[in-house]
Amino acid sequence: MNIAQKTILITGANRGIGKALVQEALRRGAKRVYAGTRGTLGITDERVTPLKLDVTSDEQIEQAARTVLSLDVLINNSGVAPFDDLSTPDAIEQALAVNLFGMYKVSRAFLPMLKHAKGALVNNLSLVALAPLPMIPSYSISKAAALSLTQSMRALLAAENVSVHAVFLGPIDTDMNRGFDIPKASPGSAAEGIFDGIESEEEDIFPDPMSRSVANGWRDGVAKQFERQNASFLPASVRV
Repeated sequence: MNIAQKTILITGANRGIGKALVQEALRRGAKRVYAGTRGTLGITDERVTPLKLDVTSDEQIEQAARTVLSLDVLINNSGVAPFDDLSTPDAIEQALAVNLFGMYKVSRAFLPMLKHAKGALVNNLSLVALAPLPMIPSYSISKAAALSLTQSMRALLAAENVSVHAVFLGPIDTDMNRGFDIPKASPGSAAEGIFDGIESEEEDIFPDPMSRSVANGWRDGVAKQFERQNASFLPASVRV
């Protein structure tokens, strides 16, 4: 996979990692970048096409799928991380609506184009998908579910020559992580690491210093072994 001359869609593109991904895609020579946002983009480049895209809106997802004519890479980046204590279902429902079902619905809408292009589906997850952070349990739950979705789609799409990538992000210096007083990587460096992983065809991408510290343990661990074992049970006739 080479990003140069590719067509890419990035959700949640108006700030943070999403905006940095748009800029990095342009730097690598992308032919067209569709930037899904709920607000103003703030990037002026003739190769960028803004899309009004709330991933919880079926109508906006369908309209985006009608607007995009072809697609090589989809990066599901939209996310919310509410602070909560699991005392009510509201935060869990919100996190699942965006971080799980939004990712699923957008992916489904653009799968025909990715299959045609033999392209790449990239899901931005988090290290909390592997172990929850008690201050944001709903976010952790939704990212763990999104990891399982990503692994399932990886197995189901393998025969279609669509690569599926899980991005395990550590703490990044964005508005979402403003309340955490810990070392953070810059959005630009995270975006660079994500595209490096896509171009290197890494199934699981660890794009920042904290995530890279656990990369080998994950890749060589029992959970990854089970994923590969379970995927081998899939009949060749099964498709999504």
